[in-house]
Amino acid sequence: MSEPVREPARIPGRRLLHSPGPSPVPDEVLHAMMRQPMDLADPRVDATIAACERGLRRLLQTDTAELFFYACNGHGAWEAVVENLLPPGGMALVPGTGHFSGSWALQTEALGRRVVRTPWQEGHPIDVHAVTQALAADRAREIVAVFAVHTDTASGVTSDLAALRAAIDAADHPALLVVDAVASLGVEPLAMDALRADVALGASQKGLMCPPGVAFMAVGEAALAAAARNPAPRFYWDWQRRRGAMSYQKFCGTPPLALMAGLEAALGLIFAEGLPQVLARHRLLASAVHAAVEGWREGGTLDFFCREPACRAAAVTSIAVAPGALDVDALRTLARERFQVAIAGGLGPLHGRAFRIGHLGDQNAANVLGALAGVQAALQALGVPIGEGVARAAALLARSPQP
Repeated sequence: MSEPVREPARIPGRRLLHSPGPSPVPDEVLHAMMRQPMDLADPRVDATIAACERGLRRLLQTDTAELFFYACNGHGAWEAVVENLLPPGGMALVPGTGHFSGSWALQTEALGRRVVRTPWQEGHPIDVHAVTQALAADRAREIVAVFAVHTDTASGVTSDLAALRAAIDAADHPALLVVDAVASLGVEPLAMDALRADVALGASQKGLMCPPGVAFMAVGEAALAAAARNPAPRFYWDWQRRRGAMSYQKFCGTPPLALMAGLEAALGLIFAEGLPQVLARHRLLASAVHAAVEGWREGGTLDFFCREPACRAAAVTSIAVAPGALDVDALRTLARERFQVAIAGGLGPLHGRAFRIGHLGDQNAANVLGALAGVQAALQALGVPIGEGVARAAALLARSPQP
């Protein structure tokens, strides 16, 4: 008979969570989620949902898009997009960004649709020229939509959405622009109407500082029209079935009340700080992590995975490891269990080749400096040759005005 699993002894202090999602949840959000559930006729239910709709429109900078919520993660949002926009056998163009563009493409194909991929060069953003070429080659106009990942958290690369929009325009193609903003919303600038994005989708557990469990999408008029024409069978994911005033209808069943209360509180925190200030804070903290990596790379073992400095994400930094020089899983375990800093490993083709430090959501300079110190201590304990990183990050923060 196996021994029961025992809870580890309590360690004083708080473990620093620096994965690129889930991200730390502020106390205000946790407290908002602690209230008792309400019956669905309680006017507070509709008020909470309406507040979340208003807040997300404001965050996405759209006056016209309709909001849809789902009790799921970002992969569920991908599926909702596919099922609503693409008819059976329909086609999407997925520009290469790394692991997450590849995953979205595979999921789309698993749902019986076709995918055109543009090549991805490791460490670089979307190849917008390749997007224009792929759309221009589609003379039959079979491509219904371009599915673009804004920030790929596996590679730590953020692509230029304005350049992507220009690439679609240059091809004079009617394809809809669908933006995966799961890792970028509340972290990077994203103005849906100005960009002329037709759909923007996100999830609760990253820049929005909530637990996982709610996905959402803002859908413009052209995308709603495409969905209305689409004969693909669907029920739970169907936008048309979710249009209406009743909360039960909006969620195709019972809303996740606690999570929606948390999302309302999180949006309130973002706007109380000020969206420009939130974005500036993320960029400053990312710069501090980048300064540390600049120091660590002097040892010859570590380097930035993203090769273009302007495209390094404000949400997460992916750090490449020289082949055979470091056991990434051992580093993560040591950082988490001895130094109380939880970081992420490489995903997909980057497994064992990179580790990732998240710096998104409810983070400040002290959190980031603590995380960097813990990671640096773990690297030193493993005998990894590195230059001084924490001092560089501290120096950058010391001479930078607070956002």
